[in-house]
Amino acid sequence: MTDQRKPFKSPPKRYHPRGVTILYEDHDVLVVEKASGILTVSTDRPRENTVYFLLNEYVRKGDPKSRKQVFVVHRLDKDTSGVLVFAKTLIAKRFLQDEWAGFKKTYYAVVHGHPAEKEGIITSYLAENRAYNMYSVSDPSKGKLAKTGYKVLKENKRYSLLEINLLTGRKNQIRVHFAEKNHHVVGDKLYGLKKERGAKRLALHAGSLTFQHPHSKEEMTFSTKIPSYFRTLLQSADESHASD
Repeated sequence: MTDQRKPFKSPPKRYHPRGVTILYEDHDVLVVEKASGILTVSTDRPRENTVYFLLNEYVRKGDPKSRKQVFVVHRLDKDTSGVLVFAKTLIAKRFLQDEWAGFKKTYYAVVHGHPAEKEGIITSYLAENRAYNMYSVSDPSKGKLAKTGYKVLKENKRYSLLEINLLTGRKNQIRVHFAEKNHHVVGDKLYGLKKERGAKRLALHAGSLTFQHPHSKEEMTFSTKIPSYFRTLLQSADESHASD
């Protein structure tokens, strides 16, 4: 499809938000890398320390009268880092959300222990309790199907580094699935080990996202590096064991 619109020009560097790295931008989409510790969007009242707020400020170039805005397509948990895509038009938002299940989402995680099967798919039905926490149920009518593909990339005496293919996108899906297998994600304060010490952050990262562009229909892939902290975890655990 030939784009007849004017060439896109991104706002000057001085408007780029802190804590959010812009990977790509055009008339229809805005792809960023979110840092751990920042919300995608607030759950109650508007908050300035969210990716959604910061990107709206960015596209408006500091002009409070501007009608430009971004639209949330999906979310990452506050403590999960990685690739996020926002739409810049309602048409783009609807397209991306309608096609979302068919897009490829790859995550990386450091978990406790060593999965018995080094590659596989975890399948369950996830439900939410009154405290808004997720858990698996045996009755399909009481939960939503959740499928998590994974492959072990590296192991040491304490942890495993996993590459994860998110086959469905349920709330807290990865964290719940591995917690229920007794391989809790390192640094998980909600579903993880209560006596865990020394974890600086949740060791979960949305490493890459492949989607079809809403206007050109071109397949696009955006990838980021595995956080150095993940490799430090595996290295430090080896060193700790060697010194025991």
